[in-house]
Amino acid sequence: MTATFDDVVGQRDAVEALRAALVRPVHAYLLVGPPGCGKEVAADAFAAALVCPNGGCGTCRNCELAAKGRHPDIVHSTRSGATISVEDLRTAATLAQRRPLEAARQVLIIEDFHLATRSAPALLKTLEEPPATTVFLLLADDVPPELVTVASRCVEVAFPPLSTAEIAAALASDGVEATTAREVARASAGNLDRARLLVADPSFAERLSLWRNVPAVLDGNGDIAVIVRQLLDATDAALAPLKERHAEDLAAREAASEAAGERSMPGRKEFLDRQARLERRYRGEELRAGLSMLQRAYGDLLAESLGSDAESTAEAKACGQAIDCITSSMASMKHNPNETLHFEALLIALRRCKVRV
Repeated sequence: MTATFDDVVGQRDAVEALRAALVRPVHAYLLVGPPGCGKEVAADAFAAALVCPNGGCGTCRNCELAAKGRHPDIVHSTRSGATISVEDLRTAATLAQRRPLEAARQVLIIEDFHLATRSAPALLKTLEEPPATTVFLLLADDVPPELVTVASRCVEVAFPPLSTAEIAAALASDGVEATTAREVARASAGNLDRARLLVADPSFAERLSLWRNVPAVLDGNGDIAVIVRQLLDATDAALAPLKERHAEDLAAREAASEAAGERSMPGRKEFLDRQARLERRYRGEELRAGLSMLQRAYGDLLAESLGSDAESTAEAKACGQAIDCITSSMASMKHNPNETLHFEALLIALRRCKVRV
């Protein structure tokens, strides 16, 4: 089901900008913000309103098709690999030349546009000489220097990270108990999508405890290989709620295709590929969140060790070194293809810091 502007949490300025744009939309918009900030929801709502002759009345045929996620003039252009390739953008440029089938215009949504640093020039000519009946919605986590030229051809709409308070309030409105909502919001790193998955994750508390207890285990005789295996296994388990949601989404789309008399679900491969990418991204976010929890654990030990005597100074220095090790690990994680070796190296470095718990 396609979202509406009412489904966007926070982001008042961004939503107001998109609502105002409906009066006289231009050819391209660049929605920029971190994962889980609401830009994807806002893009769906904006696209639905753009294909409606009344700016999103909610009752016409265009709105009904958009609400079911089946409007032929709302097109999601998906990348074929780890990055957006030149061929992906050439395909999008070709799609942009197509005439709308139901509405007065079509909307072409390209997600993860920050991954088009090498291929973006393939879309530049189309943005400079846009088809009169196509509106581009480019979604990006940020705007690297390589995308500045493309960004200058778009209206940029900023989606800042959601605050812990905004996420906690959203969870509370979902019916989550206040204390749980605050704890999950703190662990979500500003990502509402992640927060909603954590609420449905029965292993969240256990996983949180695993990361927080690493300093104590390292101060003892804990086997580093065993600790790493426990952390990675817990990370794998964290994917269960997302995989369950994906299975439900796939089943709903297949049922809708069957009800419409279609022999197979249109775009099934692309849909499954997108789900797989989201699962890989979520797993990476979960590992980074675990490292953040570990960093906070050493930060708490640092606060406890502050004092004027030599022993306190030495302990504070050790905690500071541990925090630096984790910061370096977070920065280099995406460049290390072997997770086990990466985390074993980190825990060896942390043990050498000799933080006492």
